[in-house]
Amino acid sequence: MTFDAFAAMDIRTATVLEAERVPKTDKLLKLTIDTGIDTRTIVSGIAEYYAPEEMVGKQICILANLQPRVIRGIESKGMILMAKQGDGKMRFVTPAEVVVNGAVIG
Repeated sequence: MTFDAFAAMDIRTATVLEAERVPKTDKLLKLTIDTGIDTRTIVSGIAEYYAPEEMVGKQICILANLQPRVIRGIESKGMILMAKQGDGKMRFVTPAEVVVNGAVIG
């Protein structure tokens, strides 16, 4: 990957406002997040690792400029950054301290 390709990624902090399971799926959560710029929906395959009630209020890092994609009829506008551990569990990439929503990571 080139530096220019990395620089084109808009990675920001956000806070989860609402979370719910996507009906008729085992892995998907629908998250409403505050990006500091807007409020948007992200659909993420993390339901096997996190319950919706664990997500509300959590500060996360997102890829904000990913082209929207419709997943199970829901428009998803971004991607949550996660780290996959050796045991297969997914963990959030988050700031060490609480920062303002929309803070640019780079």
